[in-house]
Amino acid sequence: MSVQEYLEKHKLSQKIEDAVNAAVRAKSSDPVLFISNHMKKTCISTIQKIKARQIIDSRGNPTVEVDLYTGKGMFRSAVPSGASTGVHEAVELRDGDKSRYLGKGVLKAVSNINDKIGPALINMDPTQQAQIDKIMIDMDKTDNKGNLGANAILAVSMAVCKAGAAEKDVPLYQHIADLGGITRLVLPVPAFNIINGGSHAGNRLAMQEFMILPTGAPTFGEALRYGAEVYHHLKTKRGGSPHSSNKEGLDLVKEAIERAGFTGKIKIGMDVAASEFLTDDKKYDLDFKSANNNGSEKKSGAEMIDLYKSFCTEYPIISIEDPFDQDDWENTKALTSLGICQVVGDDLLVTNPKRVMKAIQEKTCNALLLKVNQIGSVTEAIQAVNMSKDAGWGVMCSHRSGETEDSFIADLAVGLATGQIKTGAPCRSERLAKYNQLLRIEEELGDKAIFAGENWRPKLGAAPPAGSAAAAPAAAK
Repeated sequence: MSVQEYLEKHKLSQKIEDAVNAAVRAKSSDPVLFISNHMKKTCISTIQKIKARQIIDSRGNPTVEVDLYTGKGMFRSAVPSGASTGVHEAVELRDGDKSRYLGKGVLKAVSNINDKIGPALINMDPTQQAQIDKIMIDMDKTDNKGNLGANAILAVSMAVCKAGAAEKDVPLYQHIADLGGITRLVLPVPAFNIINGGSHAGNRLAMQEFMILPTGAPTFGEALRYGAEVYHHLKTKRGGSPHSSNKEGLDLVKEAIERAGFTGKIKIGMDVAASEFLTDDKKYDLDFKSANNNGSEKKSGAEMIDLYKSFCTEYPIISIEDPFDQDDWENTKALTSLGICQVVGDDLLVTNPKRVMKAIQEKTCNALLLKVNQIGSVTEAIQAVNMSKDAGWGVMCSHRSGETEDSFIADLAVGLATGQIKTGAPCRSERLAKYNQLLRIEEELGDKAIFAGENWRPKLGAAPPAGSAAAAPAAAK
């Protein structure tokens, strides 16, 4: 093939001329760079290559990372992993080889990407998120992604989302908003976990997380400052670590808020993770971490509701997550019906649209905890969020205990306007990666930046929009 034939085949002369003319019109001070960028935008940006690998998360366990290549460049994603996981979550595929990483390796999931998923997606348009996610789900052929692994599918799904944003030449949060049909971007109220209990901690606290939510801050940046200052005040008080009583934990948080000078501007949230301490006789053991305890701290569902009522009366608590076991729909519904706080479904819902629909119709809870790795694809996560919003629920975007430096959920929270995000205390880089990305987004949006603040969720008791899933009659069980 001659040079002239090559130029004509690829229409290079016309493309170069168009780029030069564009540079002249723009009066670019660096025409070579301008022409290079202009030419890059004309590339047909289909998926060219997908490469997966095993990396290590913040708990020292393996997880999946993906590099996805298009004409616009390389787009990397890494999936998180939970420690306290619900039985209804999508399957996180592990190798099971006890001689390597205590059986927690993810080389099977990596192989599924490199050998099966990747080849199936070559030459696809990364802006077609729903279509690509459906292809992967159909390839898996299970309800819980137990074949290919939710960790494999999600890693690719997130990378596709980033590539799609680049193809459209928009920020990731804007692309996510477009995918979800969201027209108003919102910076979320951060829920900082400043005291750990439950299975994550070495103390006797049964309840897993004690959080602060700076709903009274004027901006996200100020909310981050409020949280950081309270966190440091807590650290100076008895090390910031209660040893036994959940009430002691709440007292420490309340005192730290007061010492920092943010009384009334910061509220309290809790993640009880009650599935961790449900007993065989269907009670809740608040002393479950004490071996051979005498059972004096066991409580019935009704007694737990009374405990939560007392907490909400004595402390500025606005949100309680997983107050009961993941299959205890009855007691969760009873607490929700009181309207005393936001009741968040995590293990109860596992970001699964089917379980979300059931909870909406039965009025079981009134908020979704959004964890993309619980369901395993960006498309299904967006579906769960939109269902929740249509029902008048709150939505809290969430990290996992095993995190990476990937800040995807920060853009997800803004793009889907969740109004709330929890991604740990204001310390440790894998947590701050998300908070710092939110600072950048707020700066980028400038005067258009809207911080959720006091409007962190729809008002409790408000009627769902007409025609929403919550307003529809309950489906037959």
